[in-house]
Amino acid sequence: MSVPLSRVDYAIIEHYVPQGARVLDVGCEDGNLLAFLEQKKAIDGRGLELSQANVNAAVARGLSVIQGDADTDLSTYPDGAFDVVILSQTLQATQAPRKVLEELLRIGKRVIVAIPNFGHWKARLHLLLRGEMPVTKSLPYSWYDTPNIHFCTLRDFVHLTEAVGATIEDSAALNAQGQRVALHAPWALWNLVGAQGIFVLRPGNGPDAQATS
Repeated sequence: MSVPLSRVDYAIIEHYVPQGARVLDVGCEDGNLLAFLEQKKAIDGRGLELSQANVNAAVARGLSVIQGDADTDLSTYPDGAFDVVILSQTLQATQAPRKVLEELLRIGKRVIVAIPNFGHWKARLHLLLRGEMPVTKSLPYSWYDTPNIHFCTLRDFVHLTEAVGATIEDSAALNAQGQRVALHAPWALWNLVGAQGIFVLRPGNGPDAQATS
C-alpha cells in the first residue's frame, strides 16, 4: 500500500506513535494518515469517518475504517481502548468540541490533536484590512460553505485543554507552508505565526503541562 505524500504534520504525528500501537484516527478521511502509520510504525489502525465516500475509499485500500460521527459515536468505545487517538483538522468541524475532546481523552492513553489556527497573522490581517472572513491555505473555505463551525486559535485550544484537565505533553506550530516553526516561543508568538498547531495530550493535569503565556 503506497502513501502519496509524507507531510510534515504526518512526520510529527508519527514521532509520537509507538511501534505496533493500537491507533484510532477520528475523521480519517480516505485513510492517508492511517496508511502512512501502518507503513512506518506497523500500527493496529482503526478509523472513524463521517463521509461514506471516504470510508469506501479507505476500505478499498485495505484499511479498517467505519462510518461514524465524532460528536455521537465516540461514546461507544470503552475507556483506554487505544494507545493513541488522533484527531487531525477535525475538531473545528464538530458540534461540541469540548465533549469530543473529553471522549478522546477517555478512550486514548495519548491523544494527538491538529487544528488550524484562526489567530494566524494572515487571518488577522485579512479581517482587519478587508473586513471579510479570511480564506487561507489552512482555512480554505468561504464562510458560507465551510465545514468549520468552531474557529479557534492555538491559545483557545490551550485553554480548552486546561478546562478538561488534560496535560500537554508536547506541541508544535506549523507555518503557512506546512513547515515546523523551529523557534521555541511563548504561546502568544506561536499563536501569531503558526498556521496550524499539533498537540500531544494525556489525560490528567500534571506538573509537566505546558503553561500558556
